[in-house]
Amino acid sequence: MADLSNFDPNSVGNPNNNIFGLPFTEEDARLVLLPVPWEVTVSFGAGTSRAADHIFKASLQVDLFDPEVKDGWKEGFYLLPYDKKILLKSDFLRKEAELYIDFISKQEDVQGNRFMCKSLKEINEGGKMLNTWVYDKTKELLDKDKLVGLLGGDHSTPLGFMKALSEKHGDFGILQIDAHCDLRTAYEDFKYSHASIMYNALTEIEAITKLVQVGIRDYSEGEFEYIANSQNRVITYFDKDIKERQFEGETWKQLVDEIVNHLPQKVYLSFDIDGLDPKLCPNTGTPVAGGFEVEQVNYLIKKVIESGRKLIGFDLVEVGVGDNGLDSNIAARILFRLCNLLVKSNS
Repeated sequence: MADLSNFDPNSVGNPNNNIFGLPFTEEDARLVLLPVPWEVTVSFGAGTSRAADHIFKASLQVDLFDPEVKDGWKEGFYLLPYDKKILLKSDFLRKEAELYIDFISKQEDVQGNRFMCKSLKEINEGGKMLNTWVYDKTKELLDKDKLVGLLGGDHSTPLGFMKALSEKHGDFGILQIDAHCDLRTAYEDFKYSHASIMYNALTEIEAITKLVQVGIRDYSEGEFEYIANSQNRVITYFDKDIKERQFEGETWKQLVDEIVNHLPQKVYLSFDIDGLDPKLCPNTGTPVAGGFEVEQVNYLIKKVIESGRKLIGFDLVEVGVGDNGLDSNIAARILFRLCNLLVKSNS
């Protein structure tokens, strides 16, 4: 274990240490974070592929005292270096995706354009490659009995991680915090689109027995029908319905108790930051009016753990990069809370 005898948790964060200024190595840490610098298929704003660097810098400002998970950080949190080859691949394919999205938006014929056919093939092959890379990296960590969190990147990034978790844990459910359903089939012709992550997860991973979505407020008719025809494999709490139930007198606690009751014993948290009110994440890729305060989500996750359910992993994705650092500072504090809760749930 790391020598903490000379480490002052109340001092300024040391940039020569790791995430949150903690003096742990990958070997010492109980929880390892995998950064995935990928944003090939984002539909609107870009920048999330570089979120991990910004979150790391902001994390040095995070106080390590959490009264609900005292000394959780002493278990060891470690952020792996980002893979520059993955980032370069993302940058290259992102340019091709932008041209392709512009092309199809004008109702042009893809099949009649050799360049667009080639681009689409390369983009879809890139998504497949990324899934395999994430699977291999997370499986290696899980095989070492590490707790693992994934730091995006866009929301397409955790599919390989979910597959690795299914092999280690068997059946589990997903708690998704998000403004979007992400249940589209090959959105914009990209099989592994950020808008298709939950469709792909449910299609490719039988071990996912339940998907509980919370905060959804931007979705297609096809996604609405998918939910309705899912035989309760997908339970969706739309933001509008949550708000109206609260307007009519229900408390957040009552809603949370109901949400938690839908979840199986093992739970994976998929946290798209655009599930928050966009005042807290203005530079996320596709901000949508509505959403949560941070403490509402913290309360929900805390109640999942207090119910006796086990948190088996998490992702934090779609964090934008802005000039004032608001997005990364809020994300860093969310990340610290998620790390603490994952450790607590597996203590």
